[in-house]
Amino acid sequence: MRDEVITQARRVVVKIGSSLIASRETGLSAERLERLAKEIAEIRAQGREVLVVSSGAVVSGIKKLGLREYPKSLPVKQAAAAVGQSRLMWAYEKAFERLDLRVAQVLLTHADLADRRRFLNARHTLTTLIEFGVVPIINENDTVAVEEIRVGDNDTLAAQVAHLIDADLLVILSDVDGLFTADPRKDPGATLIPLIHEITEDIEQRAGLSSTFEGTGGMATKVRAAKKVGEYGVPTLILNGTHQRLLPEVLSGHPGGSLFLGRERRMNSRKHWIAFTLRPRGQVQLDQGAVEALVRKGKSLLASGIRDITGQFDAGDPVTCTGPDGKECAKGLVNFSSAILIRIKGLKTADIQKIPGLQEYEEVIHRDNLVIL
Repeated sequence: MRDEVITQARRVVVKIGSSLIASRETGLSAERLERLAKEIAEIRAQGREVLVVSSGAVVSGIKKLGLREYPKSLPVKQAAAAVGQSRLMWAYEKAFERLDLRVAQVLLTHADLADRRRFLNARHTLTTLIEFGVVPIINENDTVAVEEIRVGDNDTLAAQVAHLIDADLLVILSDVDGLFTADPRKDPGATLIPLIHEITEDIEQRAGLSSTFEGTGGMATKVRAAKKVGEYGVPTLILNGTHQRLLPEVLSGHPGGSLFLGRERRMNSRKHWIAFTLRPRGQVQLDQGAVEALVRKGKSLLASGIRDITGQFDAGDPVTCTGPDGKECAKGLVNFSSAILIRIKGLKTADIQKIPGLQEYEEVIHRDNLVIL
């Protein structure tokens, strides 16, 4: 199963970690970047379409600005990204130019992906670049992104790009071999897990104990990214990018890395966007009957099943739904603002209809705009 999933993937997103191409001591390593460009060119020659999500802009800018440590404030980090991003893209441009390949810079923020129209526009732009034989080099637009519109880390961004363009495989390249049964630095008996059928709580705990990655991400962020994109049916391969030619060899069927399988019944694109791209603006607490209606019976959410509302939100905003025990059970787009929901919570539809000006919808969240978590 593993070999089949990997070798048959035709559209591949490759995330390159900052530890592979940049360091705080030396800045950007053109030599390592050129080696990775050759490997990407090789897997393209196998008949695959490749998109790159690249870290390294901030770390590259740190060296250029003469900073002694990783910036803590957002303005300094953005300044480093502005300096480093141009150096990073120039290095990619030159590396791929030697291989007779064209590249395009694509900068995204969470706000670009959270807006459905901009999400679809980004999809069309990326697919058009692929049709022209261009290799998109994607990064977060750190120079303009404030905290509210940031994706946060490039593992998450890579997962969102994989969903955005309907990828067949997400490859996360870093400086470790994959997910182990234990921390290999502390346990000499730890072994690599080559195939993960399902990301369980145990798997997430193992990932949380790892601290071998440089940069802002870690194994935990990579497993979370694999879990998110796996809901859309896309598998994720975590691979050690420091080993020369490992990427093209593994994609040709050789052993290496840890593969996380995606779900066979993939969530449709819009519902995946609601579940994993949109950030909730508030929360509604449901009674047990409403939880059963949503989770077991596939019903829409009605006001009669709502106990309480937390946060301020407008009609059309994403909110999470929790049961009486406080556990999240669903997420969706509400038809009413929080101010109106406070007035109608617990009321039956017939009673709401008697209130002038409020009865625009029967459902608080329609099942077409609702995702069970």
